[in-house]
Amino acid sequence: MSQIFDAIHRTEANRHTGDLSQVNGALELLEAAERQRRSAQTEHNAQRALEREAFSRLPFTTVRLSPRAMLACITDPECPATEKFRYVGVRLRHLQQKRHIKWLLITSSQPGEGKSTVAANLAATLAAGGQQKVLLLDGDLRNPALARLFGLDGLPGLTEWLKGQISPAMSVCRLGNLGFWLLPAGGVTEEPLALLQSDRLSDLIDRLGPWFDWIIVDSPPVLPLGDTSVWMRCSDAILLVTRPGQTERRQLQLALEALEQPKVIGALVNGSVEATSRSYYHYYQGRKAQVSQGPDQSL
Repeated sequence: MSQIFDAIHRTEANRHTGDLSQVNGALELLEAAERQRRSAQTEHNAQRALEREAFSRLPFTTVRLSPRAMLACITDPECPATEKFRYVGVRLRHLQQKRHIKWLLITSSQPGEGKSTVAANLAATLAAGGQQKVLLLDGDLRNPALARLFGLDGLPGLTEWLKGQISPAMSVCRLGNLGFWLLPAGGVTEEPLALLQSDRLSDLIDRLGPWFDWIIVDSPPVLPLGDTSVWMRCSDAILLVTRPGQTERRQLQLALEALEQPKVIGALVNGSVEATSRSYYHYYQGRKAQVSQGPDQSL
């Protein structure tokens, strides 16, 4: 860039002095710099194309669902819970048509509210029919759960990629006939926040974005960890998971206040004993933390 800047200045100066040889030399330097820029961009695009091809050709990974995995959208397509997730999937697709949403963050106010189960069911729902490419990403490096849900403990993943030990294609799994991809958390690390704040996370986002239509991030809980703030900056939208009898109103309010308000698209009640639309969903509106009930008003 400094070469181009110098060339422009020399060209302008020599136009006034009438030294055409100097002007031509500066123009040649500009043309050479432009060719170099185009060559670098071509190489960058070729590398990304190869990566997308690598994702598409990943071999299927055999999934062994945990007996405790509550993945109704995979194991019981006709049950009421699956139908509710289908409804959420429809709302998400409609919302995606109105605004740019690709990176969807799934979080909760505290552990144990079922965010990982919700994230996995949503990934299966959005991938149904094969119309959209969906990646389920385990962003909880402190207490990862997704690999265990699919019986894939021990696989390398996000941690190894952020440490520069493996390539993106080596860290992503194509889950059997489930129709979506998984990026597990990988090995446990002692400093997950420092790892997430590295430049390699931005590079990972840049590499994964062009290939997938949806990237569902299973984030750590909002309270009291700071990891979620990193994922918030990367996400386009946030869905907060709550659980009746466990999520206290004060915790929910603090969690909502800690999230980036414009990105919060709704709150999903997990584990409701009733299956009606009125009791199953809550939604969030405005800048203040308010939780309201109503039919078909989440998202």
